Amino acid sequence: MPNDIVFSAKNINKFFGQGKKTVCAVNDVSFDIADEEIVSIVGGSGCGKSVLAKIMLGLYKPDSGSFLYRNKEITNTRDHWNDVQSVFQDPFGCFNQFFSIRSQLKDAFGILKDKPSKQEIEQRVDDALLAVNVKPADIEGKYPFELSGGQMQRMLLARIFALKPKVLIADEPTSMVDACVRANILDYLMKLKVDLGMTIVFITHDIGLAYYVSDRIFIMHESKIVEAGKPEEVTQHPKSQHTVRLLEDIPDINREWIKK
Repeated sequence: MPNDIVFSAKNINKFFGQGKKTVCAVNDVSFDIADEEIVSIVGGSGCGKSVLAKIMLGLYKPDSGSFLYRNKEITNTRDHWNDVQSVFQDPFGCFNQFFSIRSQLKDAFGILKDKPSKQEIEQRVDDALLAVNVKPADIEGKYPFELSGGQMQRMLLARIFALKPKVLIADEPTSMVDACVRANILDYLMKLKVDLGMTIVFITHDIGLAYYVSDRIFIMHESKIVEAGKPEEVTQHPKSQHTVRLLEDIPDINREWIKK
């Protein structure tokens, strides 16, 4: 695995509000994420994991500390998004309901500095749809409201296959779909890493899913990373009491699978 550092955080903090209403969403967090890793950030609601994801996307800047993308600060979000893209838990909120899905997949190429030709865009959209097991003809003329939540998540992932960014931030992409679709999405994430050599940051509340896809797991609780390590280390020899609680939330049958 290449060891180039993609993201480097050193004692970063992020606050919201003022005075007595100030809330610390990210508290003295430090980590490195290497090229072509899949790193999962696991924690409950309000722990700060989505805020951390937005810092990686360049949507928020830390109030203190140092945060670098490939050894440089993020100064231009448009340039940053050429390399770093995202998928979120609500796919319908990421697509305009009044435009066809295919037209929006093609419009996504507008973010790129070097926009491909129209013919190449058409081909890359077709290839991306096939990569997520969707025949291009099946979504021709279709609008977002005509597809299910699982199908729309595939469209989000198809956009990633089409744009081929270097880094993907996947923020709870499986939380609104059933178990079968969830497994498919996880398989597509693995395919992105293998086929495109992509670095993936997977944000989730489910430590079982994190175990399945990750090279490393970060456990986040009350705005801090309280434990980090390889999936086997974190799940079989947890050091944080919060990690233990997350493991206790996994059904017994899945816990036995993790132990194996």
